[in-house]
Amino acid sequence: MRKVLISGASIAGPTLAYWLHRYGFEVTVVEKATGVRDGGYPIDVRGTAIDVLERMEVLPRVRAGHVDTRRLTFVDGNGRTVGSLRPEAFSGGVPGRDLEVPRGYLTSVLYATIREDVEFLFGDSIAALQDNDDGVRVTFVSGRQQEFDLVLGADGLHSNTRRLAFGPEERYVRYLGYCFAGFTLPNDLGLAHEGTICTAPGRMATIYAPGCTDTLHGLLTVARSQPPLAELGDAEAQRELMARVFADDRWRVPYLLDAMRAADDVFFDVVSQIHMPEWSRGRVALVGDAAHAPSFFSGQGTSIALVGAYVLAGELATRAEHTAAFAAYERIARPYVQVNQALADTGGSTLAPTTARALWLRNQLLRVAPLIARTGLVGRSARRATTALDLPGYPDPVARAR
Repeated sequence: MRKVLISGASIAGPTLAYWLHRYGFEVTVVEKATGVRDGGYPIDVRGTAIDVLERMEVLPRVRAGHVDTRRLTFVDGNGRTVGSLRPEAFSGGVPGRDLEVPRGYLTSVLYATIREDVEFLFGDSIAALQDNDDGVRVTFVSGRQQEFDLVLGADGLHSNTRRLAFGPEERYVRYLGYCFAGFTLPNDLGLAHEGTICTAPGRMATIYAPGCTDTLHGLLTVARSQPPLAELGDAEAQRELMARVFADDRWRVPYLLDAMRAADDVFFDVVSQIHMPEWSRGRVALVGDAAHAPSFFSGQGTSIALVGAYVLAGELATRAEHTAAFAAYERIARPYVQVNQALADTGGSTLAPTTARALWLRNQLLRVAPLIARTGLVGRSARRATTALDLPGYPDPVARAR
């Protein structure tokens, strides 16, 4: 039985833990948060990723959390409607099959499937890795030390595992030219199952109602030629940046700025991707955003995390040597990841055009989008990307034992 440490307990980590445990590995998951994180912006699960949830036998539970957004409305700075369409027309989703669920809800479902089967170390993280020929010596921030056969980093865009094993994030990040602030606010507007997006050149303000709840999500997105590195660690500077950029905007932007100032859950970051020449080194490998974050402009971060975790676990289960398993994992998953990362290029230009000319062109397309959607052309490239991989089948010792 091989001992594996997984860093990260969000999406890719619990999925990887589920499959590795099923294949007979001894699994430990370390997570710097003190518990499974709830809340968070709704995320999409589409295409091949739905098959992963189905094989995990959690699809009915995940489907129960579907928020069923029915309309995205784009407005100009005065609040006049530019265009309105169902989200799947834009994203390439398949109604009745693909899902949108709160991030924390999906994380909780995944955690519930394995919490009795694997060891979780909450409130801790990896401080140092010593990769040897026969294992990895891990020192935790808590001072604990332990040997593992493999270490798998599933700890997100700003992965600590990647930093320790592969070097600084700057080597692998592709900045997409935007930063954003997300936060929650009371649903004083009575909105349900819809989102409204107000766009001006180089900035986008969004109010989103996931389902029918008393909470809305606000999102302020700004184009910047250089990443706002000074603001990344300064919450007050983040608020000042957004307030300054959106100061003269109308519609419900003042309402959003007030809500941002009052919110205690503001999440600020840059819009970026991770591109790595290899996803493994020695006995350490990466999965999910740690290996290949596509950015929220792609809408596919969760889906490729689920698929990548499934493939990595399956290859480790069916190959005696971890080096061969890591190579096969990359060979199978990388083309799927690349075509989904490419969605961010069109996603950014559609959601947040940076010039008046680009915004005018986008708006003309939105005005006829419902008509084009009937032809199936809208969202076709996204649909092809989300289904670009047929899941391999792997031997299942648990299933054989039943």
